[in-house]
Amino acid sequence: MRRRLIAIVLPCTVAIVAAGCGSTPPSHFYTLSAASAPATSAASTPATASSDLSVAVGPVVVPAAVDRPQIVVAMTANEVWLDEFNRWASPLPNNIARIVAENLVSMLGTPRVTLWPQTLSIGVDYRAAVEVQRFESAPGVAATVEAVWTVIRARDGASQTGRTAAREAASEKSYDALAAAHSRAIARLSQDIADAVRALDGSRAR
Repeated sequence: MRRRLIAIVLPCTVAIVAAGCGSTPPSHFYTLSAASAPATSAASTPATASSDLSVAVGPVVVPAAVDRPQIVVAMTANEVWLDEFNRWASPLPNNIARIVAENLVSMLGTPRVTLWPQTLSIGVDYRAAVEVQRFESAPGVAATVEAVWTVIRARDGASQTGRTAAREAASEKSYDALAAAHSRAIARLSQDIADAVRALDGSRAR
């Protein structure tokens, strides 16, 4: 009787486990995107001509709480949720650095924008380091990015430091819309860095 009971229970257990595995939702992966057109600020002017400026972007650091594959969703002021099935396609610091670099190519009109430390800043005119202090994701509400950045001129060590605070609405309650909102916030960060590079480059000529 005991053997018969075991024989019945085992197939049922396997069937339940298989059914559970079959109902697991698929994971979705997201990435940031470069600005389709240069963002603008009061101090900026669009890049209308090519430039020979060279810039290395990095390092970029983010808060430890969001430095993980899962998208960290802000639930309340003190609670977050790690979404196991909606993730960043690459580490967030690398993702942000890559998009800032892509944005600077169009904003500064130069193809000579690379990622640090791949270039080790050798022969680079400027380096832009970014410390992201807040990277908040609220699907259907907004994407918030607050960062302190420093642009350093390689020739003499002159630098300019600033702070960017951007909150972009995410009207659709989807992770794709959230990633797009974060991309717009990173475009505003990129524009502030581009403005600082221009300012330092202009002072070099004086």
